[in-house]
Amino acid sequence: MLKRIVKSEAFRRLIGNTLAAYLDFIDRTSTLIIEPEDIDGYYHAVTPNIVTMWHGQHFLMPFARPTNADIRVMISKSGDGDINAIAAKKLGMGLIRASGGKTARQISRRGGVRGFLEALRCLENGISVSLTADVPKGPARVCGPGIVQLASRSGRPILPTGYATSRRIELDTWDRMAVNLPFSRCGFVAGDPIFVPSNLDEAGLKRECERVKAGLDAVIKRAYAIADETTD
Repeated sequence: MLKRIVKSEAFRRLIGNTLAAYLDFIDRTSTLIIEPEDIDGYYHAVTPNIVTMWHGQHFLMPFARPTNADIRVMISKSGDGDINAIAAKKLGMGLIRASGGKTARQISRRGGVRGFLEALRCLENGISVSLTADVPKGPARVCGPGIVQLASRSGRPILPTGYATSRRIELDTWDRMAVNLPFSRCGFVAGDPIFVPSNLDEAGLKRECERVKAGLDAVIKRAYAIADETTD
Protein backbone atom coordinates (compact mmCIF):
# COMPACT_ATOMS: atom_id res chain seq x y z
CA MET A 1 0.00 0.00 0.00
CA LEU A 2 2.75 2.48 0.99
CA LYS A 3 4.65 1.72 -2.22
CA ARG A 4 1.55 2.48 -4.31
CA ILE A 5 1.03 5.77 -2.46
CA VAL A 6 4.64 6.85 -2.99
CA LYS A 7 4.40 6.06 -6.71
CA SER A 8 1.03 7.77 -7.18
CA GLU A 9 0.70 10.97 -9.18
CA ALA A 10 -1.27 12.60 -6.36
CA PHE A 11 1.55 11.96 -3.89
CA ARG A 12 4.18 13.33 -6.24
CA ARG A 13 2.06 16.40 -6.88
CA LEU A 14 1.69 16.96 -3.13
CA ILE A 15 5.43 16.70 -2.56
CA GLY A 16 6.22 18.87 -5.60
CA ASN A 17 3.84 21.63 -4.50
CA THR A 18 5.18 21.41 -0.94
CA LEU A 19 8.74 21.72 -2.25
CA ALA A 20 7.78 24.82 -4.26
CA ALA A 21 6.16 26.39 -1.20
CA TYR A 22 9.24 25.63 0.91
CA LEU A 23 11.61 27.15 -1.64
CA ASP A 24 9.40 30.23 -1.86
CA PHE A 25 9.55 30.50 1.96
CA ILE A 26 13.36 30.40 1.82
CA ASP A 27 13.35 33.17 -0.78
CA ARG A 28 10.94 35.37 1.19
CA THR A 29 12.88 35.03 4.46
CA SER A 30 16.37 35.42 3.01
CA THR A 31 18.57 38.15 1.57
CA LEU A 32 19.89 37.62 -1.96
CA ILE A 33 23.11 39.19 -3.25
CA ILE A 34 23.57 38.92 -7.01
CA GLU A 35 26.74 39.26 -9.10
CA PRO A 36 26.81 40.99 -11.47
CA GLU A 37 24.35 43.50 -10.01
CA ASP A 38 22.81 44.21 -13.43
CA ILE A 39 21.85 40.58 -13.96
CA ASP A 40 19.00 41.57 -16.30
CA GLY A 41 21.27 43.41 -18.72
CA TYR A 42 24.01 40.82 -18.39
CA TYR A 43 21.65 37.93 -19.14
CA HIS A 44 19.66 39.53 -21.96
CA ALA A 45 22.85 40.61 -23.76
CA VAL A 46 23.50 36.93 -24.58
CA THR A 47 19.93 35.66 -24.92
CA PRO A 48 19.11 32.97 -25.82
CA ASN A 49 21.65 31.07 -23.79
CA ILE A 50 22.23 27.80 -21.99
CA VAL A 51 22.07 28.39 -18.24
CA THR A 52 23.96 25.74 -16.32
CA MET A 53 24.84 24.80 -12.75
CA TRP A 54 26.05 21.76 -10.82
CA HIS A 55 23.63 19.11 -9.56
CA GLY A 56 22.59 19.61 -5.95
CA GLN A 57 22.98 23.40 -6.16
CA HIS A 58 20.00 24.18 -8.37
CA PHE A 59 16.86 24.33 -6.24
CA LEU A 60 16.69 28.12 -5.73
CA MET A 61 17.70 29.07 -9.26
CA PRO A 62 14.15 30.17 -10.26
CA PHE A 63 14.38 33.04 -7.76
CA ALA A 64 17.45 34.50 -9.48
CA ARG A 65 15.78 34.42 -12.89
CA PRO A 66 16.22 37.73 -14.73
CA THR A 67 13.15 39.83 -15.47
CA ASN A 68 11.13 38.62 -18.48
CA ALA A 69 13.45 35.63 -18.96
CA ASP A 70 11.80 32.67 -20.71
CA ILE A 71 13.91 29.70 -19.61
CA ARG A 72 12.99 26.04 -20.15
CA VAL A 73 14.60 23.79 -17.57
CA MET A 74 15.58 20.22 -18.46
CA ILE A 75 14.48 17.73 -15.79
CA SER A 76 14.75 13.96 -15.90
CA LYS A 77 11.74 11.68 -16.34
CA SER A 78 12.50 9.81 -13.10
CA GLY A 79 10.30 9.78 -9.98
CA ASP A 80 12.46 12.45 -8.35
CA GLY A 81 12.38 14.34 -11.62
CA ASP A 82 8.56 14.35 -11.56
CA ILE A 83 8.62 16.04 -8.15
CA ASN A 84 11.21 18.58 -9.26
CA ALA A 85 9.24 19.27 -12.45
CA ILE A 86 6.05 19.96 -10.50
CA ALA A 87 7.95 22.36 -8.22
CA ALA A 88 9.70 24.09 -11.12
CA LYS A 89 6.44 24.57 -13.01
CA LYS A 90 4.80 25.95 -9.87
CA LEU A 91 7.65 28.48 -9.66
CA GLY A 92 7.05 29.63 -13.24
CA MET A 93 9.61 27.60 -15.19
CA GLY A 94 8.96 25.94 -18.54
CA LEU A 95 9.96 22.28 -18.81
CA ILE A 96 11.89 19.90 -21.02
CA ARG A 97 11.56 16.36 -19.66
CA ALA A 98 14.79 14.51 -20.44
CA SER A 99 18.31 13.97 -19.14
CA GLY A 100 21.69 12.84 -20.39
CA GLY A 101 23.69 9.71 -19.74
CA LYS A 102 27.08 8.08 -20.13
CA THR A 103 26.04 5.38 -22.61
CA ALA A 104 23.80 5.26 -25.69
CA ARG A 105 21.39 3.04 -23.76
CA GLN A 106 21.14 5.51 -20.87
CA ILE A 107 20.66 8.44 -23.24
CA SER A 108 17.88 6.59 -25.08
CA ARG A 109 16.13 5.48 -21.88
CA ARG A 110 16.26 8.95 -20.38
CA GLY A 111 14.98 10.67 -23.53
CA GLY A 112 18.29 12.42 -24.10
CA VAL A 113 18.06 12.67 -27.88
CA ARG A 114 14.50 14.01 -27.80
CA GLY A 115 15.48 16.44 -25.05
CA PHE A 116 18.53 17.60 -27.02
CA LEU A 117 16.40 18.32 -30.11
CA GLU A 118 13.75 20.11 -28.05
CA ALA A 119 16.42 22.25 -26.38
CA LEU A 120 17.91 23.02 -29.79
CA ARG A 121 14.49 24.13 -31.09
CA CYS A 122 14.03 26.40 -28.08
CA LEU A 123 17.38 28.10 -28.68
CA GLU A 124 16.62 28.51 -32.37
CA ASN A 125 13.36 30.23 -31.39
CA GLY A 126 15.02 32.65 -28.98
CA ILE A 127 14.17 30.74 -25.79
CA SER A 128 16.91 29.98 -23.25
CA VAL A 129 17.31 26.54 -21.71
CA SER A 130 18.70 25.43 -18.37
CA LEU A 131 20.33 22.14 -17.43
CA THR A 132 22.89 20.79 -15.01
CA ALA A 133 26.32 20.17 -16.49
CA ASP A 134 27.11 16.95 -14.61
CA VAL A 135 25.26 13.74 -15.52
CA PRO A 136 23.23 11.69 -13.00
CA LYS A 137 24.50 9.70 -11.08
CA GLY A 138 27.95 11.14 -11.24
CA PRO A 139 30.73 11.70 -11.05
CA ALA A 140 29.77 14.97 -9.41
CA ARG A 141 31.02 18.27 -10.78
CA VAL A 142 32.42 16.77 -13.94
CA CYS A 143 30.95 18.34 -17.07
CA GLY A 144 29.28 15.84 -19.38
CA PRO A 145 29.49 16.24 -23.16
CA GLY A 146 25.79 16.94 -23.76
CA ILE A 147 25.74 20.60 -22.77
CA VAL A 148 28.90 21.32 -24.78
CA GLN A 149 27.46 19.58 -27.84
CA LEU A 150 24.27 21.64 -27.47
CA ALA A 151 26.28 24.88 -27.37
CA SER A 152 28.39 23.78 -30.33
CA ARG A 153 25.38 22.81 -32.43
CA SER A 154 23.26 25.87 -31.57
CA GLY A 155 26.01 28.49 -31.54
CA ARG A 156 24.58 29.86 -28.29
CA PRO A 157 26.72 30.48 -25.18
CA ILE A 158 26.78 28.52 -21.95
CA LEU A 159 26.17 30.72 -18.90
CA PRO A 160 27.67 29.17 -15.73
CA THR A 161 25.75 30.04 -12.55
CA GLY A 162 26.04 29.24 -8.85
CA TYR A 163 23.62 29.71 -5.93
CA ALA A 164 24.48 29.19 -2.26
CA THR A 165 22.82 29.86 1.11
CA SER A 166 24.52 30.59 4.42
CA ARG A 167 22.22 28.20 6.28
CA ARG A 168 22.29 24.75 4.72
CA ILE A 169 22.67 21.04 5.32
CA GLU A 170 25.19 19.38 3.03
CA LEU A 171 24.32 15.75 2.31
CA ASP A 172 26.62 12.85 1.56
CA THR A 173 25.01 12.14 -1.80
CA TRP A 174 26.59 11.60 -5.21
CA ASP A 175 25.91 15.23 -6.15
CA ARG A 176 26.91 16.76 -2.76
CA MET A 177 23.39 18.18 -2.52
CA ALA A 178 22.90 21.25 -0.33
CA VAL A 179 19.56 21.43 1.48
CA ASN A 180 18.95 25.17 1.63
CA LEU A 181 17.42 26.60 4.81
CA PRO A 182 15.31 29.72 5.48
CA PHE A 183 16.59 32.98 6.98
CA SER A 184 19.80 32.81 4.98
CA ARG A 185 22.20 35.14 3.29
CA CYS A 186 22.19 33.98 -0.33
CA GLY A 187 24.68 34.44 -3.11
CA PHE A 188 23.92 34.05 -6.80
CA VAL A 189 26.73 34.46 -9.32
CA ALA A 190 26.66 34.36 -13.12
CA GLY A 191 30.00 33.84 -14.82
CA ASP A 192 31.35 34.84 -18.19
CA PRO A 193 29.45 33.33 -21.16
CA ILE A 194 31.28 30.41 -22.75
CA PHE A 195 31.05 30.28 -26.53
CA VAL A 196 31.85 26.84 -27.94
CA PRO A 197 33.27 26.32 -31.44
CA SER A 198 31.32 24.24 -33.96
CA ASN A 199 32.49 20.89 -35.35
CA LEU A 200 34.41 19.78 -32.28
CA ASP A 201 36.61 16.70 -32.42
CA GLU A 202 37.10 14.49 -29.35
CA ALA A 203 40.01 16.58 -28.04
CA GLY A 204 38.04 19.78 -28.56
CA LEU A 205 35.00 18.37 -26.76
CA LYS A 206 37.15 17.43 -23.78
CA ARG A 207 38.76 20.87 -23.74
CA GLU A 208 35.41 22.67 -23.78
CA CYS A 209 34.07 20.41 -20.99
CA GLU A 210 37.04 21.50 -18.89
CA ARG A 211 36.25 25.15 -19.65
CA VAL A 212 32.68 24.68 -18.45
CA LYS A 213 33.88 22.90 -15.31
CA ALA A 214 36.31 25.72 -14.55
CA GLY A 215 33.57 28.31 -15.04
CA LEU A 216 31.13 26.48 -12.77
CA ASP A 217 33.71 25.80 -10.07
CA ALA A 218 34.54 29.52 -10.02
CA VAL A 219 30.95 30.77 -9.71
CA ILE A 220 29.89 28.29 -7.02
CA LYS A 221 33.02 29.11 -5.02
CA ARG A 222 32.17 32.80 -5.27
CA ALA A 223 28.50 32.16 -4.39
CA TYR A 224 29.55 30.36 -1.21
CA ALA A 225 31.97 33.17 -0.37
CA ILE A 226 29.11 35.69 -0.64
CA ALA A 227 26.74 33.52 1.40
CA ASP A 228 29.32 32.80 4.13
CA GLU A 229 30.82 36.31 4.02
CA THR A 230 34.30 34.96 3.44
CA THR A 231 36.97 35.84 0.90
CA ASP A 232 37.29 33.57 -2.15
